[in-house]
Amino acid sequence: MIDYEQHLNAEQLEVVLSGAGPMLVIAGAGSGKTRALTYRVARLIESGVEPGRILLATFTNKAARSMLSRVESLVDVSLGTLWGGTFHHVGNRILRRHAPLLGYEHTYTIIDDGDSTQLINASVTELGITKCDRFPRGNVIGNIISLAANTRTPIEDVVLQKYPYFFGVITDILKVALRYRMRKRELNVMDFDDLLCNWEELLTEHPDVRERLSERFLHILVDEYQDTNIIQAQILDLLAWNHRNLMVVGDDSQSIYSFRGADFTNIIRFPEKYPDAKIFKLETNYRSTREILHLANMSIVNNEHQFQKELRAVRGEGIRPVFVPTKDVMQQADFVVQRIDELIDEGIALPDIAVLYRAHFHSMELQMEMVRRGIPFEIRSGIRFFEQAHIKDVTSFMRLIVNPLDELAWNRILMLYHKIGEVTARKVWHFISHQENPLGAVFSEDFINCAGRAATPGLTGLRKTLKGIVDLRDGAAIIEAVLDGGYRHYLKEKYQDTASREEDLGQLAAFSLQFDSLEEFLSDLALMTNIAEEREHERAGRGDDKVVLTTIHQAKGLEWSVVFMIGCSEGKIPLARALKEPGGEDEERRLFYVATTRAKDQLYFCHTAVDFMKGMRRRLLDPSRFIKELAPAYADPGEFPFDQWIVDDY
Repeated sequence: MIDYEQHLNAEQLEVVLSGAGPMLVIAGAGSGKTRALTYRVARLIESGVEPGRILLATFTNKAARSMLSRVESLVDVSLGTLWGGTFHHVGNRILRRHAPLLGYEHTYTIIDDGDSTQLINASVTELGITKCDRFPRGNVIGNIISLAANTRTPIEDVVLQKYPYFFGVITDILKVALRYRMRKRELNVMDFDDLLCNWEELLTEHPDVRERLSERFLHILVDEYQDTNIIQAQILDLLAWNHRNLMVVGDDSQSIYSFRGADFTNIIRFPEKYPDAKIFKLETNYRSTREILHLANMSIVNNEHQFQKELRAVRGEGIRPVFVPTKDVMQQADFVVQRIDELIDEGIALPDIAVLYRAHFHSMELQMEMVRRGIPFEIRSGIRFFEQAHIKDVTSFMRLIVNPLDELAWNRILMLYHKIGEVTARKVWHFISHQENPLGAVFSEDFINCAGRAATPGLTGLRKTLKGIVDLRDGAAIIEAVLDGGYRHYLKEKYQDTASREEDLGQLAAFSLQFDSLEEFLSDLALMTNIAEEREHERAGRGDDKVVLTTIHQAKGLEWSVVFMIGCSEGKIPLARALKEPGGEDEERRLFYVATTRAKDQLYFCHTAVDFMKGMRRRLLDPSRFIKELAPAYADPGEFPFDQWIVDDY
């Protein structure tokens, strides 16, 4: 028998030893929720519940395997029959047995995002829809369909709310969605969303199956319940309709994935759906110092809709979080890198240091400075800033201005336009390369006719853009002109995260202003990229440690000894565009809370006072409202939850 009192604190013990019925466990950051879940499963098995009658739903298969491995180390029972894994994994196992009830064969294939995009593009072709500059590409249509499915929102509403620039072709988008759905059934394939939607349909439309599965899964345990969408929550309710032994674990204060379809109200309204539910709170934090938790508690209390809780530290006193006001992003980068150098000298290992930010583009200047100073770093929020496709696209236009015979730049730009592929691009390059004045030749009729009639619209669009930038020598002005010349439409047509990519380009434009010439700007980018590649090559195979650079979203569930949070300015966090979404401010505050609770020992908030807005005019930024909430003017300085780091020349 397991000695539960020896291995669990009082809060965890109460959860593990609780009887049957619905349970809601509000698990604060660093409070040992995995331990509570693990021991709860062990307790059920010790109490005589067969492993095959337990369902453990997690958001990664790795998490499920880790929990089940821990359970096996606690109980001397084989867990081979216990169902554990992600919703999609479990849904697939169930659908394999009942697929014919939904019009599928048992042997259906699961298609990934790439296959889905290919099938959507084929549907567009089969319907005879003429692609135009205003029609989304397959991956964007796929995202629209997915978001509609996971939020149970009509496609028309998703387009109107998230992609209003495509509402003019909504009729064709609906036709494609219908055709895509029909083709999946014809081909006996399901995409990832189907694994949930079809599972729910199976339980709803076939009561006999629902009853058998409810009887099979006598106890259902769910991790990260705050991240479930409306379909996942409905599936759980249907499976537990008979016995109601549903235990959900999560933290409403860490609900930050609404953009993926997660529904914050699932966890908030759980007590309404299950009035007899027992509610437990895990508030003992084993990760952070008392000072960091004090700040975290102060920040999240300002959200109106939440389960009140207060994290309590097991650890003793530590260093108070630090507020670092800087003049601009360059000084912010300089401070972070300088402080990391000092931390290294103090014996802090690089993997124990992380820099967090709200959006990927906030890290651009920091990446450049870390390359210059030779500090190895790993980016978990995407690829390096200057290696992103849209950054390379726009800088290719700049390269043509500086060097009109840059074949690589010509090829990249040409491929951005409709009806221009590799063969056509080679024809255009052959024409350009034999001209005495390549850029001047673009404005001749011979240029338009050099590659055939099909390429005429694309070459006309390219000529229009080049006409707007050919006399410019200012990087910021070129970026704005390229966007206005059609690239903004290209981003909307091709990418799901259009707004984020446009913000990247705005940051690049601001960065270019520090250089005296376009040539100097491009040279610096090339040299920094080359230096970064050389250092990566030098470190390859040596397993060198690296500082982690990541967005807050990617940081959830992780922890570091030292955390820097950059861009703590109004408009950056909270992100200006996020405030336009319903419940946007509360979710942004939850993001701030998640960031603060990643730090174990030291926490730094960096604010930049000066930024650049559209048109490249300077603007002053206030500290984030979340910072201001922590230090109201009327408070005694001794009650401030952070110290201030004075940066030279601020």
